[in-house]
Amino acid sequence: MDYVSALVPPVVMAVFFIGLVRTIIKSQGGPNKAKEDAAVDAALARDQADPHAGPDLRLTSAFG
Repeated sequence: MDYVSALVPPVVMAVFFIGLVRTIIKSQGGPNKAKEDAAVDAALARDQADPHAGPDLRLTSAFG
């Protein structure tokens, strides 16, 4: 019966992992897809409009 107790945790983790992956796949798209796509397009347009602006370094000044 030791083999049963050795196999139960991996099987349970596999079932939960499969459920997580299915949830992630099913939640792609939907009503917020257009809003998410618009946010990504706006960020890309901002980046392409001023390629010499560089990254926002406000966070690093708090550590220096």
